[in-house]
Amino acid sequence: MAALFVSLAISLLLLAQIPTIAPAAVPKPVIFVFGDSLSDAGNNNHFPYSLARSDFPWYGIDYYNGLPTGRFTNGRTIGDIIAAKLGVPSPPPFMSMSMNDDAVLGGVNYASGGAGILNETGAYFVQKLSFDDQISYFQKTKDVITLKIGKKASEKLCIEALFLVGLGSNDYINNFLQSDLDDAKKYTITEFEDLLINTLESQLMRLHKLGARKVVFHGLSPMGCIPSQRVKTKDGGCLGYVNDYVRRFNSRVKNLIAELNSNLPAVQMAFADCYNIVLDLINNPQVYGFKISHTSCCNVDSTIGGLCLPNSRLCNNRKDYVFWDAYHPTDAANAVIANQIFDDPDVGQVHPALRNTALSPSPR
Repeated sequence: MAALFVSLAISLLLLAQIPTIAPAAVPKPVIFVFGDSLSDAGNNNHFPYSLARSDFPWYGIDYYNGLPTGRFTNGRTIGDIIAAKLGVPSPPPFMSMSMNDDAVLGGVNYASGGAGILNETGAYFVQKLSFDDQISYFQKTKDVITLKIGKKASEKLCIEALFLVGLGSNDYINNFLQSDLDDAKKYTITEFEDLLINTLESQLMRLHKLGARKVVFHGLSPMGCIPSQRVKTKDGGCLGYVNDYVRRFNSRVKNLIAELNSNLPAVQMAFADCYNIVLDLINNPQVYGFKISHTSCCNVDSTIGGLCLPNSRLCNNRKDYVFWDAYHPTDAANAVIANQIFDDPDVGQVHPALRNTALSPSPR
């Protein structure tokens, strides 16, 4: 019996010495961001003549240091929140970086206020980066990355990176819906949609050729219900025909992404459908802890620009409002949108780091 106990003790001792195999950690992704003012992290700050800038109070009042950063909101963009959820720093704006800096290896933000899918969109902002411009800068970034770490490692970095893309709102609000601009005179709504989708297809294929494989396209929200559009109605309600345009655009982009997933090798794209998320925020703000969703926190003149100027009067509690200015959500609303988008299982399939992530707290 004593020998049995000795044998058992030795066996247990040997088992204790066998190393435990921990589950493999999900790698933190490199993130590349493409978009408009909803994603701009300060690129337009570097354009001295741009009319689409937010580098003045009260923008950034709820960001880390309370100072304006070039983000078109009081705090974080959806891209900032996503990066924090994934445990990585927010990608810095391309225009702020030196290409000699190793920081390019950690991701870059190319988004630009006023940008659109079409190059002519936002022309009256004087200086901005269209989606084509942003892709060209990504190509330059990849060339630099290749010089730093070699072609094989550069290709691997891009294949494993997460690409966040969100454009299209300016193509309507600051292009087609402006009756005095050429595209509004030249195209019917169906022709304009065809132009947008065909252009977007070539742009996404261009990104694919540059190595993008894991892509999340951020769909349009109900733009007919944002403050800048509500002021165009007699009762302050939503512009129904604008929301119709948005739904048609979103549907066609969703179909385009499905086609690209079927036809392009080794690609995984997803359409992040935020239309119903934002519409519910607007129609039922109290469910999400908000009180006001029909007007903006910052008292702006929606007929002239609609941005929160330094002489504007702010609301008492910014967390009560869905909208910060006439166009852009508040930090609190962006947090809700980001959380719900990335609860979408289709989005979660794009990159392993997107699965089972918790929403990050507000920076203040």
